Amino acid sequence: MGRKWENIKEKKAGKDSANSKIYAKFGVEIYVAAKQGEPDPALNQKLQSVIDRAKTYSVPKHIIDRAIDKAKGSSDETFSELRYEGFGPNGSMIIVDALTNNVNRTASDVRAAYGKNGGNMGVSGAVAYMFDNTAVFAYEGENADEMFEILLEADIEVRDVLAEAGQVIIYGEPEDFNKLREALKNNGVEEFTVAELEMIAQNEVTLEGDDLANFEKLVDALEDLDDVQKVHHNVSL
Repeated sequence: MGRKWENIKEKKAGKDSANSKIYAKFGVEIYVAAKQGEPDPALNQKLQSVIDRAKTYSVPKHIIDRAIDKAKGSSDETFSELRYEGFGPNGSMIIVDALTNNVNRTASDVRAAYGKNGGNMGVSGAVAYMFDNTAVFAYEGENADEMFEILLEADIEVRDVLAEAGQVIIYGEPEDFNKLREALKNNGVEEFTVAELEMIAQNEVTLEGDDLANFEKLVDALEDLDDVQKVHHNVSL
């Protein structure tokens, strides 16, 4: 699964170039997680998970605190979690996860981004069956074998544990995300370089030339939408 880790790093590096937009997206996600449960990460695992993810993107503390404070206030703003599936050039598949307070606006924006950039938006379930929802964690280290044994002893099933380029990468079951995070923290992992729920393609495709350029333009257009939180795809970058 090493190549999949490379794709996650590529996507992460691309997003890091637009910090203000990333910070705004995490601000919404933190607000929603805090509003749905306790506005205290110690009492709200979902909120703690989002904060951990935000820290891997270097989201400043004041933005995290501001989103939590907003959730503590009188705001009754509600958001819906949406997923759109579609196709790009030459066998590429794309899944878009959005968080929005205006479903009609978001659907229109996503459809337009697909249409204007050579893609086609499909129906629900059109491509998701070709992806595996996966908990992915990574941290600086080399102790992959040791961590694999620790996780097994903690009765946490993992799909793979790898050591690559000075990083330990763990692929686990999505329902074990919080258990994995806590087990890693309890065994000396202080900071994650990746802490994500990723839709990982079962089979990747390689694009070249105009197909690759058009695909990257389509993904950029989708990621640039304010309501879009994540874009998953099956292209080997």
